[in-house]
Amino acid sequence: MSRLYIAEKPSLGRAIAAVLPKPHKKGEGYIELGNGDTVTWCVGHLLEQVEPEHYDAKYKTWRLEHLPIEVDQWQLKARRGMAKQLATIKRLMKQASELVHAGDPDREGQLLVDEVIDHLGGAAARQGVKRLLIADLNPAAVTRALGQLKDNRDYAPLSQSALARSRADWLYGMNLTRAYTLLGQKAGYRGVLSVGRVQTPVLGLVVRRDAEIAAFEPRPFYQLDALIEHPKGTIAARWQPSEACAQWQDDEGRLLSRKLVEHVAGRIQGQPAQVTDSQHKEKPQGAPLPYSLSALQIDAAKRFGMSASEVLACAQKLYEGHQLITYPRSDCRYLPKGHWQEAKAVSDAIAATDPSLTEAVAGADLSLKSRAFNDAKVGAHHAIIPTPKSGKLASLSAKEAKVYQLIARQYLMQFYPAARYAESRLAFEIAGGQFVAKGRVLTAPGWRALLGRPDRNDRSELNEGQGGDPSTVLPRLQVGEQWPCVDSRIKDCMTEPPKAFTEASLLQAMTGIARFVQDASLKGILKETDGLGTEATRAGIIELLFKRGFLLRQGKAIHSSDAGKGLIGALPEQATYPDMTARWEHELQAMAERQRSYSPFMADLTGQIAQLVDQVRTAPPPSSLAGLKSAPPRRRRRGKTGASRSGAGTRRPRSRATG
Repeated sequence: MSRLYIAEKPSLGRAIAAVLPKPHKKGEGYIELGNGDTVTWCVGHLLEQVEPEHYDAKYKTWRLEHLPIEVDQWQLKARRGMAKQLATIKRLMKQASELVHAGDPDREGQLLVDEVIDHLGGAAARQGVKRLLIADLNPAAVTRALGQLKDNRDYAPLSQSALARSRADWLYGMNLTRAYTLLGQKAGYRGVLSVGRVQTPVLGLVVRRDAEIAAFEPRPFYQLDALIEHPKGTIAARWQPSEACAQWQDDEGRLLSRKLVEHVAGRIQGQPAQVTDSQHKEKPQGAPLPYSLSALQIDAAKRFGMSASEVLACAQKLYEGHQLITYPRSDCRYLPKGHWQEAKAVSDAIAATDPSLTEAVAGADLSLKSRAFNDAKVGAHHAIIPTPKSGKLASLSAKEAKVYQLIARQYLMQFYPAARYAESRLAFEIAGGQFVAKGRVLTAPGWRALLGRPDRNDRSELNEGQGGDPSTVLPRLQVGEQWPCVDSRIKDCMTEPPKAFTEASLLQAMTGIARFVQDASLKGILKETDGLGTEATRAGIIELLFKRGFLLRQGKAIHSSDAGKGLIGALPEQATYPDMTARWEHELQAMAERQRSYSPFMADLTGQIAQLVDQVRTAPPPSSLAGLKSAPPRRRRRGKTGASRSGAGTRRPRSRATG
């Protein structure tokens, strides 16, 4: 009996072969092992959806009367340059008595190899296939995974979910891009208006934020602090207006009447301040969890100004090329309990790889076990952490080194004690008014010692909205004590416009998309999902919007272009908000968990697309696109986010578009 291992990428194939019997014989696209088994690989997606005109020649020309495009029997074709590798895998499959699926441990990885097996061997080829799940490429992890092969049929729901997403993206993108490009032409716009179930709501977030900034009118508001004298110094306590003052406050509770504030300031001058509440407690703050991809991208954007796509590229190189980190496209921030036993080996590898972290490694208490080690929270893959393999920092690019250091520090934090704060709250009644002071002082840095930079929580501070000197520790006063209000302080403030999106805040918005939905009933559901897009696609979606000329960078700020604003203005509201996409993601996750079926999902989708296309047919030329210049042309690309020429001289997303 001979086994054929089909890996997702050459690097994974080589890692598998490295721990299997030697001698090895390398062929073109495969490795023969000493025991007669063979390892081969895909190169990412070897297959892609065929173009619409493959189903019907009429689709070669873009016309509204030909929409919606519908598909009864889906077909795939070899991606450009991949036919030879497909032929190699087909030949090896015929020779093998057992197949081992070694795709990445997620929905996309499951589908990627499954579709190759189905395409080359038919449905029967998947019978008896084993599943190999590898989260990192170090030899110990690969060997351990090889000893725990699963039945590939157990992962069929993951494949179904990924297949539904791929086909849904194709149908939605092909139909809506053609429909709105043709509608835009009626308004005189000559560019391609690409629409996707993820990219368009992301663009909508930026367009609406830009509109809020443009429409913003600053308004003055006022804060009042009572200055209360006691033997150890002066306490500044912020006035808390009662309900009777609501008519002089905005929706966020800010006081808009200086006259009212001046009146209260006069009333409290020289009056006794009676303590009505005195709370003092020590509060621990545990270490942040290890990174998921999005969390890593957000931190790298904040600290180093790196784009999401740059971070993903660096992480992928650290994983595949250097084998210094585990699987990088993870949406999980937890670790299996078994990984705790590898803490010494991982820590030693960190110190050997990056000497600047030697002190951090020495300070780690490996007997500690943070909340990150939780089997119940780990799915197909775990958080991104360093591997026990050491390397040389000099072999990494500057950006790769920064990403590695972030991942390594975040891992080491799991073996440091909690940071501890002394928190205090004093409440006073002065002339019938309520005043509050809050203080928060870091007493033990714990894991915060690894931050390597000043942090606003590393010093004494008062919570936002409270008065006082941030360097002042509140005294332990007793309830009922009275101290004189010797003075007051009025602070003149101005409301500020919403902040423009940055790479970090846009990623945060995509992961915490529940804040931006219109349908309140979705908020609770969305808090349990991955958000808008997936860990693997978010960076590509943001970059795609830049390439298509819908988003622009101004320093760190991200703004929408005129074309981007015009597209959102032309689309129906439901296509520009994340509600619909969020419902899709929720249903796709339910499909992966065997709680939803493929056919009803696709039937609902095709109905929605038909309704949207009907709206375009009856819609007048959108005024938001009139007079706009076309988005700048982009270089022709192939692959996941590429484009090809089509019928009427327009460009459109290829079938593997990421949404």
